[in-house]
Amino acid sequence: MKRSQASLAALTLFSGAAYSQSNVTLYGVLDANIEYVSNISQTSTTMNPATGQVNAGPAENKIGLSSGALSAARWGLRGAEDLGGGMQAVFSLENGFGVDDGKLKQGGRLFGRQAFVGLKSGLGTITFGRQMTALSTALGNYSPTAFAYQYEPVDVMTGVNYRSDNTVKYVGTFGGLTAAAHWTFGNGAAGAGEVPGQFRRDSGYGAGLSYDSGPFGVSLAYDQYDPTINAATGASGKFRKAASAVKYSFKRGVVMAGYRWEKNLFPDDSTTLRDDFWWIGGNYEVLPALTLTLAYYYQNMKTLKLVPTTPTTNPANPWQVSFMADYNLSKRTDIYLTAAYAKNAGLALHNATLGFANIYALGQGKNSMTGVAVGLRHKF
Repeated sequence: MKRSQASLAALTLFSGAAYSQSNVTLYGVLDANIEYVSNISQTSTTMNPATGQVNAGPAENKIGLSSGALSAARWGLRGAEDLGGGMQAVFSLENGFGVDDGKLKQGGRLFGRQAFVGLKSGLGTITFGRQMTALSTALGNYSPTAFAYQYEPVDVMTGVNYRSDNTVKYVGTFGGLTAAAHWTFGNGAAGAGEVPGQFRRDSGYGAGLSYDSGPFGVSLAYDQYDPTINAATGASGKFRKAASAVKYSFKRGVVMAGYRWEKNLFPDDSTTLRDDFWWIGGNYEVLPALTLTLAYYYQNMKTLKLVPTTPTTNPANPWQVSFMADYNLSKRTDIYLTAAYAKNAGLALHNATLGFANIYALGQGKNSMTGVAVGLRHKF
């Protein structure tokens, strides 16, 4: 009798655990490609923090295996629990890694892409943790290449804080209108984050509105981020962005365009960067299985000063053309060709303003870069 009761208790416990996991989804993307890049710096590019002098290595061409052209490789878990009364508990955990080497991305974090928990009701969803900013949410459906990982200048469009730690975020959808807002207590990925007595250090906030009605869509957003400029004193800058974008869908495709204003200040309120960023492009379904994408990006660099003590400059304006051809072998597997040409910057428009944070740094004496990749992507 006791054994039967114990077995029943174990079965009940197991069934309860299985039921609680029934609404959890495991998902992921694997994306790998063979890539050619021209005029890339042979060694890591650095900047002297005292003089602002940029030091690049010799320019070389490169062929290699890369991870994530159309989509950054990832796997994740997301789920929801019904709490009754129209309320749900929600969560998301998302890991980023390289298919080429199996290493973790986002600085070696286990769940560097997303890690949040929250509550959802008819009034919207509020979440807590590492997640996308409101500006990123507002512009996510207005990028011609859908924030394609390899050549998309997303850091220029939304800022390097587009994914932030220690963030509270609200998203509400009401008919065709979507509203988003966030507050970041301290983005530890970029600086110190949540330092006692320094509430605004590495903090940020933003808001966005998007409206989709039939074939037409429009989005507006604002973002401010106060990154640590001087680690010794804790002095913060003030990086501000405002953006707007539109799109129009038709039977076999969509066209879209956008504009992003930016002004970044040193702690003494002098300007480190003032620029305008424009983009236009679209997708066209040539065949049910084949989609072509073309996009153009232009950055008007009005003012640039890398170090407070150096003179202000007005560098050549970077621009880029991107092309993608994506062919679906099935609902979950596709092959693709992607290519980009950048002028006055490396691919994805990376240059000194972003701290040469990616691998596409121009080599000495070069002002343009070409990239071509052929790859395979699988979703699960």
